[in-house]
Amino acid sequence: MRLRTLPLSLAGVVLGIMLACADGAPVNVPVIVFIITTTLCLQILSNLSNELGDFLRGTDDEERKGPKYALQSGGLEVKEFKTLIFVFVVLCCVNGLAMTWFSFPDILEIEPLMILLLGVFAIQAAMKYTLGKNPYGYRGLGDIFVFTFFGLVSVLGAFFMLRHTIPSWVYLLPAASIGLLSVGVLNVNNIRDMSTDAGTRVTVPLKIGEWNAKIYHTVLVAGAWVCIVAFTLLRFPDPWHWLYVVTLPIYIMHVIGVWRKSGRELDSELPKLVMTTFLFSILCGTGFMAFLWR
Repeated sequence: MRLRTLPLSLAGVVLGIMLACADGAPVNVPVIVFIITTTLCLQILSNLSNELGDFLRGTDDEERKGPKYALQSGGLEVKEFKTLIFVFVVLCCVNGLAMTWFSFPDILEIEPLMILLLGVFAIQAAMKYTLGKNPYGYRGLGDIFVFTFFGLVSVLGAFFMLRHTIPSWVYLLPAASIGLLSVGVLNVNNIRDMSTDAGTRVTVPLKIGEWNAKIYHTVLVAGAWVCIVAFTLLRFPDPWHWLYVVTLPIYIMHVIGVWRKSGRELDSELPKLVMTTFLFSILCGTGFMAFLWR
């Protein structure tokens, strides 16, 4: 299930939940719980689908630089793996329906129906990264989908489920910040796997080369910080709103590490970026919620 990816999937919804509460949304515990469980199920579904797709296309072979997975090591058969994927499709649907049911008084109104439709697209996006006849992950489009679903949909979707409105365009900024950092995780993964991906798929690092991919990565991290600083300034900040700045040294060390490392060495930078982004989202949300505890 690639559990080390789960904090990244939670970063966006946690920030969206905390920003909604800071903006005056009621703390609806059932909705919050099902936002989190739906997000986890979608991420695990994506991880399982990616493994199956890579295995069937021959991407995950003995030359792969990352950790060994269930199909690659023979721990599960393809038929068993497809059953597991089906189970998580069902879990995504059940949790998504429960989330919408507890959020809206009438699930047949236009807004909850649009949320459910978005959920269908999210399930398709989770599965079609490497599965299907024309998977977008093999055409260099993964960055766009990660930015959209891990950033915009994650933060703004969680915010909307609690607040039932998005009061200002400025909330695009924290959503974009999480989205850019999430793309950064994918980019480091793709730089690490350039040698094994070359014969089976197209990724941004393969298109632009390792040096340019590292420049791209630096821009992604810097862009995320520009977005969140702009959001903070537009919210007439007090000192608590800058709480997330304590993660800046870790991001700087991470970017330096990406420039200094290559191949398998980059694997250590993935959990560092994932966990720092999760901490970043919690501290950002905590800073904006600080006035509730005064």
